[in-house]
Amino acid sequence: MRKNPPYVQQFVDKTGRARFYFRRPGHARVPLPGLPWSPEFMAAHEAAVKGEPLAIGKVTPGTIDALCVAYYASANFRTLRPISQRGYRGVIERFRAEHGKKTVANLQREHVKAILAKLSDRPAAADRLRKMLKVLMAFAVDSGLRRDDPMIGVRKIGKSTSGFHTWTEEEIAQFEAHHPVGTRARIAFDVLLWTALRREDARLLGRQHVRGGRIVFRTSKTGAEITIPIRPELAASIATVPTGQMLFLVSGDGRDVPLTVGGYGNRFRDWVKAAKLPAGCAPHGLRKAACRRLAEAGCSASEIMAISGHKSLSEAQKYVEAANRQKLADNAFGRVATVKTSGPV
Repeated sequence: MRKNPPYVQQFVDKTGRARFYFRRPGHARVPLPGLPWSPEFMAAHEAAVKGEPLAIGKVTPGTIDALCVAYYASANFRTLRPISQRGYRGVIERFRAEHGKKTVANLQREHVKAILAKLSDRPAAADRLRKMLKVLMAFAVDSGLRRDDPMIGVRKIGKSTSGFHTWTEEEIAQFEAHHPVGTRARIAFDVLLWTALRREDARLLGRQHVRGGRIVFRTSKTGAEITIPIRPELAASIATVPTGQMLFLVSGDGRDVPLTVGGYGNRFRDWVKAAKLPAGCAPHGLRKAACRRLAEAGCSASEIMAISGHKSLSEAQKYVEAANRQKLADNAFGRVATVKTSGPV
């Protein structure tokens, strides 16, 4: 199979159609027609190669646009891990698209509240934007673009949530029943459940990370190196990966290349739907289920961190506390049942 031209990214959409894009750092993303190496494809590809780089530095001083460009060029942003940079950019660029031409110094707390109020029906999105605005405005103050921080006193929109839904044992069993060992869906599922990796990392896992019956991997978000034993359930699943294929899960286009983060999420959503599970059963929920299982087995927060790669002890401690509350509740009702059965002395 002939290799794609330079800077070409491809994926298969939900309808099964192959799509191709020109993706070059510092340039606009361009959709490419037809198939690679066809005349129309190559004409569009040549035009994209010759295209002008994005003029990210040509912004009006003092604007939100200028603040974002300065922040991206700062050590504050550049020292973040790539996965964090992508997450920050996604939120910031959506805000910038709507407010980029406005003056940084004129942004007031009332304006911020009004912007966040528009996301009141999506509290998680509002909270992500609030966090990014806190980062941007703190940078603006440090850089002398404004004297005060308009984010002081701005509270969250709506109630705090526990984040992604944690898969229940019933949901885990239902997925396993629908997707038997050997299917791509089951390989992806077992990798998530038995390694507790984030999907960004799970999609990159392969034979190169297997050493002496263990998974040895450095996580992209925290940089933590995990080394965990391969459970029999995971061993049985990855044993079905075709011989010669390095990655456990590939894009499916005949090449040994990983799915994109978005592509991985789309495929997993389809597999969940096929198993007739709720849409809230996301890949990250399996990571949480793995941590829940560890806590319920009596593992300490430090032991959970050794597997999950959590950077903060407090994050792992939440699973331990939840498991302890369940045990205490069971013990408490167990005593009530004993008293009720034995009756008065």
